[in-house]
Amino acid sequence: MNSIEIFQIVLFFGLGIALTPVVGRFMARVFTGEKTFLHPLLSPLERVIYRLSGVDPAEEMSWLKYFLAILIFTTVGFVSLMAIMMTQAWLPLNPQSLPNCSWHLAFMQAWSFTCNADWQSYSGESTMSNFSQVIGLMVHQFLSGAGGLAVLVAVGRALKRASIKTVGNFWTDMTRGLVYFVIPLSVLWAIPLAWQGVPQTWKPFETAALVEPYTTQVQKTDDKGAPVTTSVPKTDDKGNAVKGLDGKPVMVDQPVMVDQRVETQSIPVGPVASFVSIKQLFTNGGGWFGVNSAHPYENPTPLSNFLELLAIIVVPMAQVYMFGLLIGNRKHAWCLFSVMMALFVGSFAVAWWAEAQPNPVVQNIQPLMEGKEQRIGVMNSVLWAVSCTAIDNGSVNSMHDSFTPIAGLMPMWNILIGEIMFGGIGCGMYCMLFHVLITVFIAGLMIGRTPEYLGKKLGAWEATWSCIGVLVPNAACLIPTAIAVMVPQGLSSMNNAGPHGLSEVLYCFGEAANNNGSAFAGLSANTVFYNVGTAICIIIGRFVPIVAALAIVGRLASKKTVEPSAGTLPTHGWTFGLSLTGVIVVVAALTFFPVLCLGPIIEQGLMAAGRAF
Repeated sequence: MNSIEIFQIVLFFGLGIALTPVVGRFMARVFTGEKTFLHPLLSPLERVIYRLSGVDPAEEMSWLKYFLAILIFTTVGFVSLMAIMMTQAWLPLNPQSLPNCSWHLAFMQAWSFTCNADWQSYSGESTMSNFSQVIGLMVHQFLSGAGGLAVLVAVGRALKRASIKTVGNFWTDMTRGLVYFVIPLSVLWAIPLAWQGVPQTWKPFETAALVEPYTTQVQKTDDKGAPVTTSVPKTDDKGNAVKGLDGKPVMVDQPVMVDQRVETQSIPVGPVASFVSIKQLFTNGGGWFGVNSAHPYENPTPLSNFLELLAIIVVPMAQVYMFGLLIGNRKHAWCLFSVMMALFVGSFAVAWWAEAQPNPVVQNIQPLMEGKEQRIGVMNSVLWAVSCTAIDNGSVNSMHDSFTPIAGLMPMWNILIGEIMFGGIGCGMYCMLFHVLITVFIAGLMIGRTPEYLGKKLGAWEATWSCIGVLVPNAACLIPTAIAVMVPQGLSSMNNAGPHGLSEVLYCFGEAANNNGSAFAGLSANTVFYNVGTAICIIIGRFVPIVAALAIVGRLASKKTVEPSAGTLPTHGWTFGLSLTGVIVVVAALTFFPVLCLGPIIEQGLMAAGRAF
């Protein structure tokens, strides 16, 4: 720990908090239809969109119709995006002549990007053409982020209403978010990134001559480019030949390796700055390059690293303040903000402390730089890891797989509790709503009164949907993890055994079920089993919380407002904040403690004894 690191941390959190009311107030004005400084320039565009699409901006929707609009919109996006990736070899803007994606990769990636998860089981620069990256993936980074924000606006609007059965208009909320906020802010943030050296070009990859050419071994190929193999006897751990039931040696295929002189290197470029801007600001994650923001072109300087880190938190923090304005209760919003911030800072403190401890597996060397960029360092790697998981972002600038077990546990914990520490665009707040309602119910039971929230009586409908919103994504994480560690299709992708291998699988399905998109790394996930499995988890993690949140607020909007009484639980004080924090921690602990004991917790003890996996 040094003074520069402390200054960066204070500046990071300080700017995030300072921008919260500024950005949040602007967002509220946009979604309530008030005029902003952008309206003289962009309102004609908004009207043209309504006219071309046939949308009546004043038309209201029930909560179910609002949800069906989201479902239809996302499904159409999925079909079009999958088609792009499976035909990219024949489409323009493919200077590297990359082949079409496999059906299972396209299936998973299409759901991933249309559902705002942006989980990637591929290396961007070597798999996706410029057309697929920009016209396909980047377009849906705008659309999925705006879609999540629209749901939050509908939730906040409905909570303010009484005796009304509608929650707003999805198409209107979506259009306003894109035109006045999502696109302008992304353009604004891309400019300093390009200034710092992030590429923004449509040119083909550059070829550079190496200063020090070298020789490496590669697999030999035949005249048609097919890999050449040879059959050799299979051996056991001691090097002895393994024999079959017939007494003959068991033969296995082994690649034929040849020397290859390497004198040049391909330098991947593209419209990266615009891609990075939207992925960071609107909790998309993913990356233009396979190593994400650890790549010097995606994150070239200390300033670009700070700007990208700050972009992760700006909108998610501001949405909490916007929520307070929409419901007409800023005190409640600041209470939720405080709970989120306390969990966020606590997670970062534990992870930084754990990663700064001596590791006997590597002779107690400090600092622990395995899996990290030398120019980024330990603190910025840990801060990014915690930020991208506390907030549903998913980008990385280091490999979480290389963290010490407890340090790696904290990003995993942030994901497993539902990423409600500000969380994703929209989903962070409406997923926090489930925990808020559960807290209100528990408090009501303790004092023997019918629970109330924002002047509305809560009943079995709200309780049931709150539990569904919390428990179903948890099940979508744990059940596939259990299956994966039992079947050959799941085990074959694990590059580590023991508790560390379990952590890799748990993280994979945890981020999918909670729409995160970051990777623990170390797991070969581009297989039919993992692509299809994670896609199903992504669908569940996206739509179940949305339908649960809309079902709750749709019912509350139709109820009459009741005046607070002496027995009403205030939802803006320390008592409520501590109760809410306790509920979040206890629910997550009861759900995930057993599997965490089998993963990172036991691995920490084994690491202290000098064992690694």
